[in-house]
Amino acid sequence: MPSTTKPMLDTYPKSINLDRARLAAVIDALNDCAQACTACADACLSEDMVGELTRCVRTNLDCADICTTTARVLSRHTGYDANISRGLLEACATACRSCGDECGGHADEHEHCRVCADACRACERACRELLATMS
Repeated sequence: MPSTTKPMLDTYPKSINLDRARLAAVIDALNDCAQACTACADACLSEDMVGELTRCVRTNLDCADICTTTARVLSRHTGYDANISRGLLEACATACRSCGDECGGHADEHEHCRVCADACRACERACRELLATMS
């Protein structure tokens, strides 16, 4: 099923200071990353060596929360404050880098960590690309 993000952004009746297609892609990347991080944390908790994955679980859950919040804020445009969006995108890129690095360190042993690291890196890139377009 295709994402409804772009069609919903297209229904917003006023102008948006950002390219709607790029914004939709970032929101989708944020939601994908949040889902991957949530699922990875859960998979880590099911591993026999869960004690060695404590930091990974924490990083996953923090990243998921930050991505979800950022996606929600970027989906709202009435009374838009670019400073808040920029701050959230910067925080999200930082969280994604941290989580991508943490999961990347476990990727050889745990496929869920490899998938999550890929999602985090894609989301970090998307956030940084959108930040670069904001004046």
